[in-house]
Amino acid sequence: MVTHETRMIPNLKMTTQAIDHLLVIGFGGPPRPEDVKPFPEAVTRGLGIPAARLAEVARHYEETGGCSPYNAYASRLVERLAGRLGEMHVSVPLFLGMRNWHPLLSETMRAITRQGLQRGVGVILAPHRCDSSFEQYLKNVEDAKAEASAPDLHYEYLKPWHDHPLFIQAQADEVRKVFTRIEPPARSGVHLLFSAHSIPIEMARRSRYEEEVGASSRLVAEELQAASWSLAYQSRSGNPRQPWLEPDVPSALRQLKGQGKRDVLLVPIGFLSDHTEVLYDLDVEARREAERLGLRCVRASTVMDHPQFITMLAQLIEIPLLGRPWSVLQ
Repeated sequence: MVTHETRMIPNLKMTTQAIDHLLVIGFGGPPRPEDVKPFPEAVTRGLGIPAARLAEVARHYEETGGCSPYNAYASRLVERLAGRLGEMHVSVPLFLGMRNWHPLLSETMRAITRQGLQRGVGVILAPHRCDSSFEQYLKNVEDAKAEASAPDLHYEYLKPWHDHPLFIQAQADEVRKVFTRIEPPARSGVHLLFSAHSIPIEMARRSRYEEEVGASSRLVAEELQAASWSLAYQSRSGNPRQPWLEPDVPSALRQLKGQGKRDVLLVPIGFLSDHTEVLYDLDVEARREAERLGLRCVRASTVMDHPQFITMLAQLIEIPLLGRPWSVLQ
């Protein structure tokens, strides 16, 4: 866990009680092979997910290294964010808490309250908002406060950043890195296929998720001056009779083949790190389908390690730290 001595910021008129810590809030993942089986069981407890589906997810981990790199990504983010804030002469205690693995949010909140801290900025690691992502994190925070017996903890959250220029630039830069691996004559014909986690259509109607994912994809395509791009969804689960956002990535690849496309560059715009859903759904499943179709298919990296993404978070955090708080509900 990363902590830093609090540096008081002088000569600022606070509009509310001063922020005294930061809480980075992530999903979590199984860091060791022996954690793979209990992890999906913990994540889906009470959701009625069939055992066969959980076994399938475990096989996905086996095909992508035997565990998840998510926690390592999140820990690096916290370290680099602390460093970037220090460069901006802003220093407060910085904590990491996760929904589904250690350090769990409740464990982290106990550590926070032991230090006598009460008011923080919550940094939720979800770029697009719907019931099962951003809003679920908000509920997880409240549940963790109750579990940790920490009712006096209060959090403000960063405003939406799915269209923030630095987020867009970071993802565009990761795409540019991949272009260097494509033969120059083929670059002009590359189709950018953006992907995000699918959700039920009914859930999408209650949120801005589809609009936000579409906006992120469009802005990255514009930043790159891409002539050809589209959006698809991945990683659906649950009742197969329930309609979810489509097309899925394999279907989109088949459509592109039918349109005469030869080169596809996958851009996981809805994900911040190369965790198992990205590593399996895109690097294994989608690549197999592309090979079957005779498409040349490569993937851009996610942005959690990118300096521009770290700078964006630091800049957004700085606003409530300087006494100009905002609420996610506004």
